[in-house]
Amino acid sequence: MTGATGFVGPKVVHALRAEGHEVRALVRRPERGRQLATWGCELAVGDVTTPETLPLALAGCTHVVHLVAIIRGRPADFRRVMVEGTRNLVAAARDTGVSRFVLMSALGTSDATKDSVPYFGAKWEMERDVRASGLEHVIFRPSFVFGRDGGVLPTFVRQVRLSPVVTVIGDGRQRLQPVWVDDVAAYFTRGVTLPAAANRTFELGGPDRVTWDELYERVAKVLRKRRRIVHVPAELARTGASLTEWLPGSPLSADQVSMLEGPDNVVSDTSAVETFGLPLVPLDEQIRRAAA
Repeated sequence: MTGATGFVGPKVVHALRAEGHEVRALVRRPERGRQLATWGCELAVGDVTTPETLPLALAGCTHVVHLVAIIRGRPADFRRVMVEGTRNLVAAARDTGVSRFVLMSALGTSDATKDSVPYFGAKWEMERDVRASGLEHVIFRPSFVFGRDGGVLPTFVRQVRLSPVVTVIGDGRQRLQPVWVDDVAAYFTRGVTLPAAANRTFELGGPDRVTWDELYERVAKVLRKRRRIVHVPAELARTGASLTEWLPGSPLSADQVSMLEGPDNVVSDTSAVETFGLPLVPLDEQIRRAAA
């Protein structure tokens, strides 16, 4: 498994271990995998961008779960980490006899968006390479992944809790369908072995679709706050982000603003719900958990 020390990764490891699966995590720095090791996860030192480290890491593995991605960087960084890294991992998986490759993509990835920002372009190429690999595969495209200890939801909660005015980029009418991180982990855990999932792509979203304005209103309601929403034109936000995106702690990059400005981030079909049949955490409960 790659990306095991990120935001979603530890949840996937924990869920896999709870189902009795043996898990080996590819880590660049073993000290970051200490929690994983306490759950019985084996650590293999390596990096998807260093192909010579992968055959040993995959030796004896029957499945690959690939979560590695970056959200910021130069176009060359996206290509090196996401595109070339995935190609290296696919090649090693083929050579070592892996039977299924499970990929984390992203909702919004499509032929129409692949040229809009490097992130979507890299995800599109990752998907294409996995499909063309000859390996049995499952591809998941989650919407915004919410959680208590990572992702963007805690930031939204802090905004509403601490500021009397909440800024929303654009007109606030684009829709999103946030999915709870443990639900994503459950999808990946089922996706490793479920026969009906083979060679399919699934869009993942939670039970609720909301606009950005409605999301902040939901957060304010859970926190029992009254907040004014102010809309910031996307072009103005993009200009500001382009000036500060390389500073430590900057909230957004210009590309991320463009992604927020894009089409609705909601699932287009119900195949994931129908195939996996998992109970999903409603949005208000997601917010309550993050606010606790």
